[in-house]
Amino acid sequence: MDHFTSKTGFSVSKKILFIILSGCFFAISCVQKQTPMKIVSEDPMVKNFYAYNADNQFWFSSNKNIKTANEWLDAIESASNFGLVSDKNQIEQIRVALSGKNKTDILLKEASDQQLTGLVLNFLKELQEGIVKFEHDEVSTPRDSVYTSQLLDSDNSESVSDMIARLECKDPDYVIYKKFLNDSLTANDTLKYKTILLAMNYRRYISVNGQSEYVVANIPATEVEYYRNDQSVLKMRSVAGKKRNPTPTIASYITDIVTFPFWNVPFSIASKELLPKVQADETYLERNNFEVVDAKGNVVDDYDLNWADYTEKTFPYFFRESTGPNNSLGILKFNLENPFSIYLHDTNSKGGFAKDSRFLSHGCIRLEKPVELADLLTDGKIDTTLLKTGVKDTESKIVKLEKKVPVFIIYMPVKIVEGRVVFLKDVYGLIK
Repeated sequence: MDHFTSKTGFSVSKKILFIILSGCFFAISCVQKQTPMKIVSEDPMVKNFYAYNADNQFWFSSNKNIKTANEWLDAIESASNFGLVSDKNQIEQIRVALSGKNKTDILLKEASDQQLTGLVLNFLKELQEGIVKFEHDEVSTPRDSVYTSQLLDSDNSESVSDMIARLECKDPDYVIYKKFLNDSLTANDTLKYKTILLAMNYRRYISVNGQSEYVVANIPATEVEYYRNDQSVLKMRSVAGKKRNPTPTIASYITDIVTFPFWNVPFSIASKELLPKVQADETYLERNNFEVVDAKGNVVDDYDLNWADYTEKTFPYFFRESTGPNNSLGILKFNLENPFSIYLHDTNSKGGFAKDSRFLSHGCIRLEKPVELADLLTDGKIDTTLLKTGVKDTESKIVKLEKKVPVFIIYMPVKIVEGRVVFLKDVYGLIK
């Protein structure tokens, strides 16, 4: 077959082929390239979610996902039923975007997608671990990755309501508080409402962080409970800090138990309370089993001291109470890791447990049944017979626990009594 040739030397067939190829390259160049998603949310959980999820429009990707998204919005909108707070404005913005009425562009869709993901993840987080602030907390650990995984791994066959029911706190007290919140409170019950929310959040937090055994000391109730496998095994009265010496809220661990402890009197108590008593009567120390020690713990002969020379600001020593049943710490001290020098302990002043108002200490928690608690924490490996001998100046020993046990010192002016919600006096005036 002959080819027609142009003056430039190109055959007609080659020209045609050139035109076709040029058109193909032009068409390819016109295809919109997929740009990586821009994460506009500052929420670390949201960023982590989209790092694992390849779909930039997780909720907008299908009609089924849009339906699920609206189910989540319905659940979050009713957050008050769970003792949580929802943002009505955000919910409405996302509903409009999901409806497509505004012909949402791709960037706005992606931003709305992230916005909804943040609402869902934070709802899951608050639903399971609560919102609790301790003055010292070394028990809780970051769990954000758990909530991200729950959403990423959610089964499309499971409804949102079923997923929430599966993940929500199952603690018996929490269930009672939640029912009371929805059935028995009105808009006028502001303080009771806040108290119930606080109680629900504490029960969520403890359920997530409690492990197989833990201790709960409720300050307003002046009660301490020991739990094993989520069952209350031991319950006792306690004594908490006075209003002017409030017990701080602490989430920590019992690391060891001291048998027949010395009481190293805090310097503020020594200089402000004990020093004036000694200056008034030098036999006070001997009569009350106190000895004087220096900063290194060396015993100082108090007969060599001129007590009149010292003031609250210049007193250079410390007081230490001898071991034995008459010691202010009694025969047992349960050490906690915390910066406030707070611990649980026995006491030589048993009469305090018979009082209706038991806010008598300088901040530490006194226990009605310390021997029983020590026996449970050590699985019966502590000599309870020796503890009950009442011998003075018995050798003090430290019993290390095989595993540290969480202890939660909480401020919750409400409790459950035989299935009923009972509100307590807000002694420290913290519910506002």
